Amino acid sequence: MKSIYNFGIYCYKQLVALAGIRNVKARKLTQGQKGIFDYLSRHADPQGGYLWIHASSLGEFEQGRPLIEAIKKAQPDTKILLTFFSPSGYEVRKDYSGADLICYLPFDLPGNVRRFLDLTKPTKAIFIKYEFWANYLNELKRRNIPTYIVSAIFRPKQIFFRSYGGYFRRILKNFTHLYIQDERSRQLLASIGIDNVSIVGDTR
Repeated sequence: MKSIYNFGIYCYKQLVALAGIRNVKARKLTQGQKGIFDYLSRHADPQGGYLWIHASSLGEFEQGRPLIEAIKKAQPDTKILLTFFSPSGYEVRKDYSGADLICYLPFDLPGNVRRFLDLTKPTKAIFIKYEFWANYLNELKRRNIPTYIVSAIFRPKQIFFRSYGGYFRRILKNFTHLYIQDERSRQLLASIGIDNVSIVGDTR
């Protein structure tokens, strides 16, 4: 299943590049992906130590923003790395003053994941709402980096709860703790043996 997953991500990357010929959003994503490692090589602290927060797009950023600002207020010296996957988030918030580094998240392929984590050396990782990238979560777990998801919400039709979703259920077990929005999500997670959860509602 891991090989199938990686092949799917690779194909998705190629399709995005192809779509970029006509689609402005896809073109921005492809262009943004090309500059990630150069940006990090030039701007990331070689010592690392970042609190990494990933928001797929603008909506997820708004859910993570209260958390970022609360952390900065309580611990001003905390170095925040903020990543986006969608241009709708990055293009609007690339100059956000609450983060020390802001860039796109490299596609979830093993080489990208190792290079990204080697450059940034995060001490913790926080994903917002719906982000479940298998290679990132597996590698964070392998490196013993505490990893959380915040404002998560789960639905019965998601792959985690399907008979064929074993690979993706194991991915969820990489989280140190899951901060979820509602009781229904807690019950769904409990049904697949995941109980390291807290109901906190929507941070937005």
